[in-house]
Amino acid sequence: MKLSGALALLAVGGASAYSIPTRRDIRNLGSKSLPTSATRKVASSMKMEDFGFFKGTGIGFEDIWEGEEVISEAALEKRLNKDGLRYRLNRTNKEADEVGRMYDLPGFTVNLPLIGETYLGPPKVENIWEALGFTATSNNEARQQEKLKAIQKAREAKKGVKGGPGAELRAKWLDKYGYPRLVGSGGIFYADQLSTDKQPMGGFNMGKSGQIWPIPDSVKKGTYGGAAGWGMKKKGPAVDGLPKQTDV
Repeated sequence: MKLSGALALLAVGGASAYSIPTRRDIRNLGSKSLPTSATRKVASSMKMEDFGFFKGTGIGFEDIWEGEEVISEAALEKRLNKDGLRYRLNRTNKEADEVGRMYDLPGFTVNLPLIGETYLGPPKVENIWEALGFTATSNNEARQQEKLKAIQKAREAKKGVKGGPGAELRAKWLDKYGYPRLVGSGGIFYADQLSTDKQPMGGFNMGKSGQIWPIPDSVKKGTYGGAAGWGMKKKGPAVDGLPKQTDV
Protein backbone atom coordinates (compact mmCIF):
# COMPACT_ATOMS: atom_id res chain seq x y z
CA MET A 1 0.00 0.00 0.00
CA LYS A 2 2.84 2.40 0.82
CA LEU A 3 4.45 1.85 -2.60
CA SER A 4 1.14 2.47 -4.37
CA GLY A 5 0.66 5.69 -2.42
CA ALA A 6 4.08 6.93 -3.48
CA LEU A 7 3.37 6.26 -7.16
CA ALA A 8 0.00 8.07 -6.89
CA LEU A 9 1.69 11.16 -5.48
CA LEU A 10 4.18 11.18 -8.31
CA ALA A 11 1.42 10.96 -10.89
CA VAL A 12 -0.41 13.94 -9.41
CA GLY A 13 2.78 15.97 -9.40
CA GLY A 14 3.13 15.64 -13.18
CA ALA A 15 5.93 14.39 -15.37
CA SER A 16 8.05 17.48 -14.83
CA ALA A 17 8.22 16.78 -11.09
CA TYR A 18 8.93 13.08 -11.50
CA SER A 19 11.63 11.60 -9.30
CA ILE A 20 12.40 8.09 -8.16
CA PRO A 21 11.26 7.60 -4.55
CA THR A 22 13.89 6.53 -2.07
CA ARG A 23 13.51 3.91 0.65
CA ARG A 24 13.27 6.76 3.15
CA ASP A 25 10.36 8.37 1.25
CA ILE A 26 8.47 5.06 1.17
CA ARG A 27 9.23 4.36 4.84
CA ASN A 28 7.89 7.77 5.92
CA LEU A 29 4.60 7.50 4.03
CA GLY A 30 1.68 7.56 6.42
CA SER A 31 3.79 8.65 9.35
CA LYS A 32 2.84 11.75 11.29
CA SER A 33 5.29 14.62 10.95
CA LEU A 34 5.44 17.65 13.22
CA PRO A 35 5.98 21.09 11.71
CA THR A 36 9.44 22.43 12.35
CA SER A 37 10.80 25.93 12.03
CA ALA A 38 12.56 26.69 8.80
CA THR A 39 16.31 26.25 8.86
CA ARG A 40 18.05 29.60 9.14
CA LYS A 41 20.41 30.03 6.24
CA VAL A 42 23.34 32.34 6.77
CA ALA A 43 24.44 33.77 3.48
CA SER A 44 28.05 34.58 2.88
CA SER A 45 28.91 38.19 3.61
CA MET A 46 31.36 40.39 1.79
CA LYS A 47 34.59 40.97 3.66
CA MET A 48 36.90 43.92 3.11
CA GLU A 49 39.43 42.44 0.75
CA ASP A 50 40.59 44.50 -2.20
CA PHE A 51 43.76 42.58 -3.19
CA GLY A 52 45.40 45.96 -3.74
CA PHE A 53 43.05 46.92 -6.56
CA PHE A 54 41.76 49.97 -4.66
CA LYS A 55 45.15 51.13 -3.37
CA GLY A 56 45.48 54.89 -3.62
CA THR A 57 41.78 55.43 -4.29
CA GLY A 58 40.92 56.45 -0.75
CA ILE A 59 38.67 53.43 -0.19
CA GLY A 60 41.32 50.71 -0.25
CA PHE A 61 42.19 48.68 2.84
CA GLU A 62 45.56 50.35 3.35
CA ASP A 63 44.10 53.80 2.62
CA ILE A 64 41.59 53.41 5.43
CA TRP A 65 43.40 51.28 8.00
CA GLU A 66 47.12 51.91 7.54
CA GLY A 67 48.65 53.07 10.81
CA GLU A 68 45.50 52.25 12.82
CA GLU A 69 46.43 50.14 15.85
CA VAL A 70 42.84 49.05 16.53
CA ILE A 71 42.89 46.38 13.83
CA SER A 72 45.72 44.50 15.56
CA GLU A 73 45.73 43.31 19.16
CA ALA A 74 49.53 43.34 19.25
CA ALA A 75 49.70 46.89 17.90
CA LEU A 76 46.92 48.06 20.23
CA GLU A 77 48.73 46.64 23.24
CA LYS A 78 51.93 48.48 22.26
CA ARG A 79 50.00 51.73 21.82
CA LEU A 80 48.34 51.44 25.24
CA ASN A 81 51.66 50.54 26.84
CA LYS A 82 53.09 53.84 25.60
CA ASP A 83 50.67 55.60 27.96
CA GLY A 84 51.34 53.07 30.72
CA LEU A 85 47.97 51.38 30.22
CA ARG A 86 47.53 47.62 30.32
CA TYR A 87 45.79 45.53 27.69
CA ARG A 88 43.52 42.64 28.71
CA LEU A 89 44.82 42.48 32.30
CA ASN A 90 48.41 42.00 31.13
CA ARG A 91 51.20 44.04 32.69
CA THR A 92 52.92 46.56 30.46
CA ASN A 93 56.37 45.58 29.23
CA LYS A 94 57.92 47.94 31.79
CA GLU A 95 55.84 46.49 34.64
CA ALA A 96 56.59 42.94 33.52
CA ASP A 97 60.34 43.61 33.49
CA GLU A 98 60.10 45.07 36.99
CA VAL A 99 58.68 41.86 38.51
CA GLY A 100 60.64 39.46 36.29
CA ARG A 101 59.87 35.80 35.71
CA MET A 102 57.52 34.15 38.20
CA TYR A 103 59.53 32.83 41.18
CA ASP A 104 62.70 33.25 39.06
CA LEU A 105 61.97 29.92 37.39
CA PRO A 106 64.06 29.11 34.29
CA GLY A 107 62.75 29.11 30.74
CA PHE A 108 64.11 28.33 27.31
CA THR A 109 63.53 29.15 23.68
CA VAL A 110 62.86 26.51 21.03
CA ASN A 111 62.36 26.65 17.29
CA LEU A 112 59.05 24.90 16.56
CA PRO A 113 57.86 23.82 13.08
CA LEU A 114 55.43 26.29 11.48
CA ILE A 115 55.45 28.48 14.61
CA GLY A 116 59.11 29.44 14.68
CA GLU A 117 61.05 30.71 17.68
CA THR A 118 58.94 30.22 20.81
CA TYR A 119 59.66 30.86 24.49
CA LEU A 120 58.61 28.14 26.92
CA GLY A 121 58.71 29.07 30.57
CA PRO A 122 57.08 31.09 33.35
CA PRO A 123 55.44 34.43 32.51
CA LYS A 124 56.52 37.76 33.94
CA VAL A 125 54.02 38.00 36.78
CA GLU A 126 54.24 38.46 40.54
CA ASN A 127 52.83 35.07 41.57
CA ILE A 128 50.90 32.02 40.45
CA TRP A 129 47.55 33.67 41.24
CA GLU A 130 48.23 36.47 38.79
CA ALA A 131 49.35 33.92 36.20
CA LEU A 132 46.03 32.10 36.60
CA GLY A 133 44.12 35.39 36.33
CA PHE A 134 42.73 35.57 39.87
CA THR A 135 44.66 38.72 40.83
CA ALA A 136 45.40 40.00 37.33
CA THR A 137 44.00 43.48 36.74
CA SER A 138 44.06 46.30 34.23
CA ASN A 139 43.52 48.81 37.03
CA ASN A 140 47.12 49.95 37.37
CA GLU A 141 48.26 53.45 38.40
CA ALA A 142 47.93 54.86 34.86
CA ARG A 143 44.33 53.64 34.50
CA GLN A 144 43.36 55.06 37.88
CA GLN A 145 44.70 58.44 36.83
CA GLU A 146 42.67 58.28 33.61
CA LYS A 147 39.51 57.56 35.63
CA LEU A 148 40.19 60.54 37.90
CA LYS A 149 40.70 62.79 34.87
CA ALA A 150 37.41 61.63 33.36
CA ILE A 151 35.55 62.18 36.65
CA GLN A 152 36.92 65.70 36.89
CA LYS A 153 36.05 66.42 33.25
CA ALA A 154 32.45 65.27 33.76
CA ARG A 155 32.16 67.28 36.99
CA GLU A 156 33.36 70.53 35.43
CA ALA A 157 31.44 70.22 32.15
CA LYS A 158 28.46 72.55 31.76
CA LYS A 159 27.06 70.99 28.60
CA GLY A 160 24.75 68.00 28.56
CA VAL A 161 24.18 65.10 26.22
CA LYS A 162 25.16 65.89 22.61
CA GLY A 163 26.11 69.41 23.60
CA GLY A 164 22.62 70.28 24.85
CA PRO A 165 21.54 71.89 28.14
CA GLY A 166 23.20 70.51 31.24
CA ALA A 167 23.58 72.40 34.51
CA GLU A 168 20.32 74.30 34.09
CA LEU A 169 18.39 71.03 34.04
CA ARG A 170 19.59 70.05 37.50
CA ALA A 171 16.22 70.58 39.24
CA LYS A 172 14.35 68.54 36.61
CA TRP A 173 16.89 65.72 36.86
CA LEU A 174 16.59 65.63 40.63
CA ASP A 175 12.81 65.44 40.33
CA LYS A 176 12.88 62.75 37.63
CA TYR A 177 15.85 60.57 38.59
CA GLY A 178 16.30 61.34 42.29
CA TYR A 179 19.96 62.32 41.86
CA PRO A 180 21.81 65.14 40.10
CA ARG A 181 22.57 63.51 36.80
CA LEU A 182 26.08 64.39 35.69
CA VAL A 183 26.57 66.77 32.82
CA GLY A 184 29.11 66.47 30.05
CA SER A 185 30.77 63.41 28.48
CA GLY A 186 27.47 62.45 26.86
CA GLY A 187 25.82 61.86 30.23
CA ILE A 188 27.00 59.93 33.29
CA PHE A 189 30.61 58.85 33.48
CA TYR A 190 31.07 55.54 35.25
CA ALA A 191 34.32 55.04 37.19
CA ASP A 192 34.34 51.47 38.49
CA GLN A 193 35.12 51.11 42.20
CA LEU A 194 37.82 48.46 42.57
CA SER A 195 39.76 47.14 45.55
CA THR A 196 43.00 48.11 43.78
CA ASP A 197 42.02 51.80 43.68
CA LYS A 198 44.28 53.98 45.82
CA GLN A 199 41.44 56.43 46.36
CA PRO A 200 37.65 55.98 46.07
CA MET A 201 36.20 56.34 42.59
CA GLY A 202 32.52 56.21 43.56
CA GLY A 203 31.15 54.01 40.80
CA PHE A 204 28.58 56.14 38.97
CA ASN A 205 29.72 59.03 41.17
CA MET A 206 26.15 59.66 42.33
CA GLY A 207 26.75 59.30 46.05
CA LYS A 208 24.76 56.06 46.07
CA SER A 209 26.41 52.78 46.97
CA GLY A 210 26.54 50.10 49.64
CA GLN A 211 28.19 46.90 50.76
CA ILE A 212 27.22 43.38 51.82
CA TRP A 213 30.49 41.67 52.77
CA PRO A 214 33.63 43.04 54.43
CA ILE A 215 35.51 45.10 51.86
CA PRO A 216 38.87 46.91 51.65
CA ASP A 217 39.09 50.45 53.01
CA SER A 218 39.60 51.93 49.53
CA VAL A 219 36.23 50.49 48.49
CA LYS A 220 34.54 51.37 51.78
CA LYS A 221 35.40 55.04 51.24
CA GLY A 222 33.38 54.84 48.04
CA THR A 223 30.32 53.61 49.92
CA TYR A 224 28.01 54.88 52.64
CA GLY A 225 29.70 57.73 54.53
CA GLY A 226 32.90 57.57 52.47
CA ALA A 227 34.31 60.44 50.46
CA ALA A 228 32.74 59.12 47.26
CA GLY A 229 29.65 57.54 48.85
CA TRP A 230 26.81 59.09 50.81
CA GLY A 231 29.41 61.14 52.63
CA MET A 232 29.93 63.40 49.64
CA LYS A 233 26.45 64.82 50.23
CA LYS A 234 27.47 66.03 53.69
CA LYS A 235 30.19 68.22 52.22
CA GLY A 236 27.76 70.54 50.43
CA PRO A 237 28.53 70.52 46.71
CA ALA A 238 26.99 67.59 44.90
CA VAL A 239 28.76 65.19 42.59
CA ASP A 240 28.69 67.53 39.61
CA GLY A 241 30.28 70.39 41.56
CA LEU A 242 27.11 72.47 41.57
CA PRO A 243 25.51 73.78 44.78
CA LYS A 244 22.70 71.86 46.41
CA GLN A 245 19.27 72.22 44.85
CA THR A 246 16.76 73.33 47.50
CA ASP A 247 13.79 74.08 45.21
CA VAL A 248 12.87 70.89 43.36
